Amino acid sequence: MPTTDKRIDAYIAKAQPFAQPILQHIRTVVYKACPDVEETIKWGFPHFEYKGAILCSMAAFKQHCAFGFWKASIMKDPEKILHIGEKASMGHFNKITSPEDLPSDKIFTAYIKQAAKLNEDSVQLPSKTKTKLAAPLEVPDDVQKALQKHKKALEAFNAFAPSHRKEYLQWITEAKTAPTRNKRIETMIEWLKEGKSRNWKYER
Repeated sequence: MPTTDKRIDAYIAKAQPFAQPILQHIRTVVYKACPDVEETIKWGFPHFEYKGAILCSMAAFKQHCAFGFWKASIMKDPEKILHIGEKASMGHFNKITSPEDLPSDKIFTAYIKQAAKLNEDSVQLPSKTKTKLAAPLEVPDDVQKALQKHKKALEAFNAFAPSHRKEYLQWITEAKTAPTRNKRIETMIEWLKEGKSRNWKYER
């Protein structure tokens, strides 16, 4: 029997109407590819764990969904579909606005099984990658307070890679005046609610 989490049922139910079938489809394919996967909520959005380690995750935003493999950086990509590194700010499949934006079930399943095999074999991310993922970022008090007031923005901020969170924080701390800093914080909140990175205007 699948190890489901009622919190994910609630997460999907609260998502935008366009996002619900996307999240349901991802959930279904993940379970078909890896029946022993376990669901949980980390950093405010759904994750799937297998063999004691994170396998993948999904998230819904105002205008798109995102999906990511925890060990994407060491996965093979025969179909050339994974967005890695700086290109992964919107998830490893980029912005997902409908189920059609996902790979075919056959291809998606193959990638999930590959990720599951890494967990089965206890393959770890390179130490440099782990350090980057775990490196804490100092979030100024005013920024933290603003994020705490907006759940969607906080979830998006936590979902971003450290490098993308750092882009926002540097932009804010580099402000020369208090009004400019406050305006940038307000803009950051609005962009995060839509799942946008700091440099979203320059991303394809």
